[in-house]
Amino acid sequence: MILSIESSCDDSAIAITDIETKELIFHKRVSQALEHSKYGGVVPELASRLHTEALPKILDEVKEYLPKIKGIAVTNEPGLVVTLLEGVTMAKALSISLKVPLIAVNHLKGHIYSLFIEKEATLPILVLLVSGGHTQLIEVEDWNRFNLIASTLDDSLGESFDKVAKMMGLGYPGGAIIEELALDGDENRFKFPIPLAQSPKMAFSYSGLKNAVRIEISSGNIKDEQFKRDISASFQKSATQHIVQKLKKYLKNSSRKFRYLGVVGGVSANRYILSKLEETVADFNMGVVSPELQYCSDNGAMIGRYGVELYKNGVFQELKDVTINSRAEY
Repeated sequence: MILSIESSCDDSAIAITDIETKELIFHKRVSQALEHSKYGGVVPELASRLHTEALPKILDEVKEYLPKIKGIAVTNEPGLVVTLLEGVTMAKALSISLKVPLIAVNHLKGHIYSLFIEKEATLPILVLLVSGGHTQLIEVEDWNRFNLIASTLDDSLGESFDKVAKMMGLGYPGGAIIEELALDGDENRFKFPIPLAQSPKMAFSYSGLKNAVRIEISSGNIKDEQFKRDISASFQKSATQHIVQKLKKYLKNSSRKFRYLGVVGGVSANRYILSKLEETVADFNMGVVSPELQYCSDNGAMIGRYGVELYKNGVFQELKDVTINSRAEY
């Protein structure tokens, strides 16, 4: 079995995955959202301290599996340096004590493999990664071949949802709150701009849209509940149209043909966005696949699932060679 650890941001998670069958034997995630909500976002030092409390408690629950562990997979990039350090430190200690290899896992590749938890990977696949830290379009050819097509120039989609929620005093994390409010809002009330609508660039950007929303909020009645619903719906519509436009641009101009678009990351839980993406790719004879809801946000199961691929291909690291990188890509 592979024991996997995730601590890249504000979720402490450990999972146990069977190497041969891909079966998820154990999975637990402890969210820090409540602790960070009072600050309107993640406080790195607080997150690090909370990891030191949560990770050992979760590890204590998997003691019975330790004799069967053949490798330790841990997120080492990208993420917050102070929180990544907590998981990597534990992983190194376990690697030494259990005398098993250490497997360093890129968090973004882990998200991609959240599509394949407890199943074989179906590749190649086109993937849209939408999370609190990233907005990316990737061609995934194989377990070790990832072609980044487009990335965000500034804010990520998830980050923009959180910031819009903060502007209206709605709490953290903001994605689910905005989506819920938008259900009863008028998405056509505010004509927010669609980022990079006239640009030929294959890239994403949310800073301009976020600023347009800020200006509208500052001039409106924030105490009016319908105002907040309409802001949420109008913002969500423009944010989604931006992704749809860039995705269409890629699909129209690319010689590559894929059966599926995989949508991963925390924002993949948004049903409105998923429905618009399904409508978009249907015109290109594609379907949309996404992880189970519990695996959309950061979790140890996705790290373990990609860890299995690395284990089977003999990709291990010496303890001294495992570095922590806050901004790693593919």
